[in-house]
Amino acid sequence: MKRVFLAAGMLVGVLSAGPAQAQQSKVGDWTIEKRTQDTHCNASRGYKDKEDENRDYVIVITYSDKAIVIVMIYDGWEWDKVGEILRADVGTDDTDIMKKAKWEVMDKTTVRGIFEYDQSIMDRLSKAKRLTLDFEDDEDDSIEMQIPRAGEALAALKFCEENRK
Repeated sequence: MKRVFLAAGMLVGVLSAGPAQAQQSKVGDWTIEKRTQDTHCNASRGYKDKEDENRDYVIVITYSDKAIVIVMIYDGWEWDKVGEILRADVGTDDTDIMKKAKWEVMDKTTVRGIFEYDQSIMDRLSKAKRLTLDFEDDEDDSIEMQIPRAGEALAALKFCEENRK
């Protein structure tokens, strides 16, 4: 695993050796960046799912030594109340990460989970191909997001975070 982090870190270093204005790199279809308005680096991935009416899916992951933040955007959601707290079981592939985790509605199509930093969560995410939210009492809004190459993206995110300005 350390070799993967080292290789991804070296790759990010080569890819981001361009102009110093923006720290941004790509890992597959993930974008790893430190935007000027953000304190920390982000890993984001967006795609359209042909099997789901060509709907848009977006995931953004960021972390610090205190918290892991995951934002999920799905244009099939129609949340009513901004600020509402939802509960969902979080899983990767066939592994549970958290039961009844808190997710805050950010807008009509966006939820955000903020979790205390736990390396075991990062380890599970790095090995996953899918991230699932199973909302309590709401089967229709439960979701499965594809996160291929998550391990490489999280390694690049770690490199970005360690070298942010």
